[in-house]
Formats: sequence, structure tokens, C-alpha cells
Amino acid sequence: MNIVDPVILFFLFGVTVGLLKTKLYLPRQVYDFITILLLLSIGLKGGIEIAKLSLTSLLPQIIVSIFMGFLLPFIAYPVLRYLGNFDSSNSASIAAHYGSVSVGTFAVATSFLISKNIQFESHMALFLVLLEAPAILSGILLARGIHSDTKWKEVFREAFLDKGILLLFGGLLIGFIIGPEGIQSIKPLFFDMFKSILALFLFEMGLIASSQIGSLKKHGLFLLGFGILMPVFSSLIGALLGYWLGLSVGGTTIFATLAASASYIAVPAVMRLAIPEANPTLSITSSLGITFTFNVLVGIPIYYILSKNIFSIFGG
Repeated sequence: MNIVDPVILFFLFGVTVGLLKTKLYLPRQVYDFITILLLLSIGLKGGIEIAKLSLTSLLPQIIVSIFMGFLLPFIAYPVLRYLGNFDSSNSASIAAHYGSVSVGTFAVATSFLISKNIQFESHMALFLVLLEAPAILSGILLARGIHSDTKWKEVFREAFLDKGILLLFGGLLIGFIIGPEGIQSIKPLFFDMFKSILALFLFEMGLIASSQIGSLKKHGLFLLGFGILMPVFSSLIGALLGYWLGLSVGGTTIFATLAASASYIAVPAVMRLAIPEANPTLSITSSLGITFTFNVLVGIPIYYILSKNIFSIFGG
């Protein structure tokens, strides 16, 4: 009987290989291809389920998810600024990463629930698209305020036309149009092989995460503590909101996981443009090297237990 999900072992293998300083790596073209497949697969699944629902039923969840994306950076910022003693630019940049989301963490969370036969709302992929931009805008406001010299056109372009968001949105749209019947011809690649694609993706993430661990020597224990405690706190907010929205235990777990995750793809690209003076090593070390590793290895089961306990306390 397997007690460890194989995708977690692929991640640990990647971390180990990276720490051993070997020359093993996925070619860039292969990694890009795997990422495209992963994002489209998640989008397609979500789009098919959204087609079954009415906009009226989704509207409260959409509004709350956008609100959460705006809120979380404002919670993280004072912690980074006054306890971590980071300057305003770095505090805002890191905070924006923690208001946004991680596609990889979302994929692992859904894989975890499926392996445990725990049902969840399949339209949760919609929130992956919705939670990117609000956090980015919050980070810019925290760093800059509202100034005429901010290159808003370029910022909005990066925020809304990032390749990750485009692929997720494209998958959602295609899934919404074709529905369950239309997906059959491409199901083997995008659905049946999803876990294999995720395993390879996590192997590469393990390699990348291991390369960030060394930065902890320079920046001390604060990032380590923040990279673990901030997700746990954010997961509580996500779990309470998920319960309030009427999501199932599984759906609440995913909503909590989204709140607990941190972006390491879309947000870094936008922050380099919007807040160029911020040090990207700090945010990548925290979001990928610490938080992603924590969430994948132990965080997601914790968020599931948290969600179950909330349902036990409040009923449902």
C-alpha cells in the first residue's frame, strides 16, 4: 500500500538531485511543454465544470476570491516591513507573491484530494485566473501608491497577458465551449496523463527549489519563518471564506490552499517591471524555496484537516 503520493516523491527526488549539485535537469523546451500541458489541463477541467453552472451561483465566489487576492498582501506587508525590516519595495514585492497563487500547489492539492477520494467543486480552477491580478495591483499600491509615473499600461499587460494566465483562461474557455462530450478526443493527453505531467513538473520544481535554499544563509531565519507561518495564517482565512461561501470540505481545502500558496511564475515577472528596485531573490527564495516546498510536503494535508475541523465546529 502506497502511503506517499508518487508526485511528492518526484519533488523530493528533484530537491535531492539539486542539492547534490549534479548536472541533471529538464531541457528548457521540455519544461515549457510540460507547463503548457499542465495549465491547459487545469483550465479545461475547470471550463467543463463552469459550463454546468450559472453565473449567478458563481458570482459570490468570484467577488470573495478577488477580495481575498487584494487583502492578503496588505496583511503580509506590515509583517515584512516592520518585523522583517525589509524596505518598502521588497516588502511590497514579497507581499504580492503571497496574495497570488501557485499553479503547482493547486495541482498537487487536487491530486491529493483525488487520491483520498475526497470530492470538491471542479470549477475551482477559475480562481487560479482570478487571484493573480488583484495581488499584483495590491503590491504596486503598497510600493508606489497611485502615481502618474507608474507604467500602468505595461503593468496591466504583464498582469493580464502573462502566459500562465492566458493558458489557464484559454483552457477554461475551450472547456466551457466544448463541454464533456467534446473533450473525449483529447482526453488521453490532457486528463489521463495529468498525474504523469504533474510528476515531471514537480521534479523540475524540486530542482529549482533546491537552488534557492542557499539564500537562507544570507537572509536568515526570518524568511524561513515567514515562508511557513504566513501560508498557515492565510489558509485559515481561505478556509473560513470557503466555508462561508458554501463550498464542500474538499472545495474549502483547495480555497485554503490557494490562499496559502505563493506565486513564483507570473508575479515575479510583473514585479520586475513594476518594482525594479526590489530584489527578486528574496521573493523567489520565500515563495518557491520555502513556501512551495512546505505546502507540497506538509501544508496541503494540514489545510485539509483545518477545513474538516471548521466544518466540525460550525456544522455542515
